[in-house]
Amino acid sequence: MRIDIITCLPKLLEGPFSDSILKRAQEKGLAQIYVHDLRQYSTHKQRSIDDYAYGGGAGMVLQIEPIAAAIDDLKSQHAYDEIIYMSPDGEQFSQPIANELALKGNLLILCGHYKGVDERVREHYITREISIGDYVISGGELAAAVVTDAVIRLIPGVLSDETSALTDSYQDGLLAPPVYSRPAEFKGLKVPDVLLSGHAANIEKWRFEQAVKRTEERRPDLLKKE
Repeated sequence: MRIDIITCLPKLLEGPFSDSILKRAQEKGLAQIYVHDLRQYSTHKQRSIDDYAYGGGAGMVLQIEPIAAAIDDLKSQHAYDEIIYMSPDGEQFSQPIANELALKGNLLILCGHYKGVDERVREHYITREISIGDYVISGGELAAAVVTDAVIRLIPGVLSDETSALTDSYQDGLLAPPVYSRPAEFKGLKVPDVLLSGHAANIEKWRFEQAVKRTEERRPDLLKKE
């Protein structure tokens, strides 16, 4: 998988992609992540990429010209399955969407900033808009990092134990059950006996029951979707 990210603040993405799972995925050759500075596509002497909004109002708008130039340049080199705009009014990101995107080949992600991008970009260049939640952050960079991480970790071979991703919260419409590790007892706090029994069927039954219970208590809305 190849993911290209267009941003006006490339340094914001240096950390998330240079450590842990995403770093190892790139070292293994299972994923490629490239961050492109939108200012490199500006034709202005000062590399400006934003201007005032027509009609007035507070805040600046990312202009269509540098964005179109960046997208056209990348599309001339690679075929993309989706061109995604990170936006607070896009479709809510979820595990099913991450699963879907993980089956794609190449993704291009545009990070919004300021008051957003010229609407013509959204109308004519973007194939999908995604939000990571009903709130506003300073730009689309952190949101793009979230989507990239959620997608790449699903690629076979990225995680040392491939079954780990399949048992994450939301994969089966439920929150994950409680997990425990050594020691079996700590200051009188004990691990449930069933987990120490070695009886696989009973353990799986317990985990499912706990997942349902936790979902009912914390996210009953997930059960209503069934």
